Amino acid sequence: MPDVDREPLSEGVQRRRLQLAGGLSLVLVAIAAVVIGAVTGADASAGSSGADGSSVTGVDGATQAPRPEPEAPAAPAAVDTFDKAALSIDDPASIWVVVNKLRPLNPQDYEPELVDVPVPHTWEPMMRQEASDAAAAMFQAAADEAGLYLASNSAYRSYSTQVDLYGAGDDPTTAPPGASEHQTGLAIDIGAENGCTFECLETSPEGEWLRANAYRFGYLLRYPADKVDVTGYPHEAWHFRYVGVELATEMHDTGFTTLEEFFGLPSVPLSTR
Repeated sequence: MPDVDREPLSEGVQRRRLQLAGGLSLVLVAIAAVVIGAVTGADASAGSSGADGSSVTGVDGATQAPRPEPEAPAAPAAVDTFDKAALSIDDPASIWVVVNKLRPLNPQDYEPELVDVPVPHTWEPMMRQEASDAAAAMFQAAADEAGLYLASNSAYRSYSTQVDLYGAGDDPTTAPPGASEHQTGLAIDIGAENGCTFECLETSPEGEWLRANAYRFGYLLRYPADKVDVTGYPHEAWHFRYVGVELATEMHDTGFTTLEEFFGLPSVPLSTR
């Protein structure tokens, strides 16, 4: 095709084209600045701290402080849910009744309902049904778990029997009539079939097993060696008192060894005369 001469652009058209080209250039520069800024910010953020919170060097060469670790939530405070008022400590029919020289039974000649205790014995023992069942289970467990054979030396003693034992009251270690745990039908003096009785139980395997396991069956070593000034009686390694598994376990778990301390009762002097 033959060349066609084009008319030169007018001065106004040329000016508008230059203006459009300049505007487009400004837009491209702005977009490039935004992209570069985003990339630079991401790099700076990544350089502020390591994955483990340790100090790292940022993009500007400065050492950044480690990010503090979030504090672990505080463990909830333990809540004591044991109800110390669930059973009476005054009613002689209650398995939680607390009997000592300052807290005699009411009435003092109280007589519980009793059953035979089917365990080896020196004198035929009688106790309340619940205590008897627990004693039989405990004696059987000692045999099954440790090959130890326990025997009863004494269990229930009546008010009149305690009158005879107490006599004129010359022995401060003997409970006054009406203030003996044996009268509740909840206490038992334990020895071993091999003849180990009373003080022998302090160092014998039978005594060791009882001190470690009696609570599992609801029994409590009633007169510990270090609590004479609390119970009012010298240590009796053989005297165990039934209080039920719930209370015995609570006392074991919380470190209480006497009923007086657990229930916040006054300590008993060795002699009340």
